[in-house]
Amino acid sequence: MRFAAYEHRHRPRVAVVEDDGTLCPLPGVTSLTALLAETGGLPGLLAAGRTALDVPPGPHVTDVRLLPPLRPPSVRDFVTFEEHVEGVRRSVDGTSGVPEQWYAAPTFYFTNPHALYGHGDGIPVPPGSAALDFELEVGAVIGREGADLTPGQARDRIVGYTVFNDWSARDLQSAEMKVGLGPCKGKDTATTLGPYLVTADELEPHRDADGFLRLALTAEVNGTKVGEDLLSNMSWTFEEMTAYASRGTRVVPGDVLGSGTCGNGGCLAELWGRRGAQDPPPLKPGDTVSLTVEGIGTLTNTVVPGVAPVPLPAGRRRTRNRP
Repeated sequence: MRFAAYEHRHRPRVAVVEDDGTLCPLPGVTSLTALLAETGGLPGLLAAGRTALDVPPGPHVTDVRLLPPLRPPSVRDFVTFEEHVEGVRRSVDGTSGVPEQWYAAPTFYFTNPHALYGHGDGIPVPPGSAALDFELEVGAVIGREGADLTPGQARDRIVGYTVFNDWSARDLQSAEMKVGLGPCKGKDTATTLGPYLVTADELEPHRDADGFLRLALTAEVNGTKVGEDLLSNMSWTFEEMTAYASRGTRVVPGDVLGSGTCGNGGCLAELWGRRGAQDPPPLKPGDTVSLTVEGIGTLTNTVVPGVAPVPLPAGRRRTRNRP
């Protein structure tokens, strides 16, 4: 089952999406995040979705503004593709290979849940950046709360999946991470989710013998394909990522866990590292990025001008003779 959040006649709604793109609104539901908390997991969500099929259909997806499928309480973005790690390290500082520590656990950072965009929205250039990049990912959505989970227990906590674009200001990111903390403003302006949330049962036929979802991933910029990969090239499953995310804490309904950027052109920075030059060039206003994930859909956004950064003074330098 596919769920969409949308705005129609200035009203937010949540609907089941039919195969032909017809929206079947859920009566009285305006937030998929709230619905996940109420339904308590995949069986409850599917039952709620079936009620929408018994009422008169709503508009077509082409007649509404699609919103991010949900407003997550938190967004953890992992880095689970070796090829991406190697390519971006080469792009940023000329380092080759993958750090041994990377293999120890599925590393993640928290990104900004207040900077979410939906399919078709314009994406502003981050203030002060001249090296904007996209990142092709898949986001797993949590449907039931859990803490200190095993991967097996994590399986029924994942209610569905969505396409995830982690927009990245590579110049800001490179500079700030020299401090040893971050990323921060390099990732703070925009994340796109959508176009739909596809429930986990729909993608089970794509699960391979090792527990990975074998889904084809494709990235295009202005209609030209720049990257393709398989989601099954991840080094950890979403269940293993969810278990790690819940270690010593909890995951809650609506939390999103990003797969991290796929390899083989899942972002421009990887190609820059491979080619030794910014080829293709960084994204600029007017560029359109389309990310397609088999079984989920295509997420498309166009870059628009951003705002100038508000000036700030440099930090004070402490004199060594100061008490």
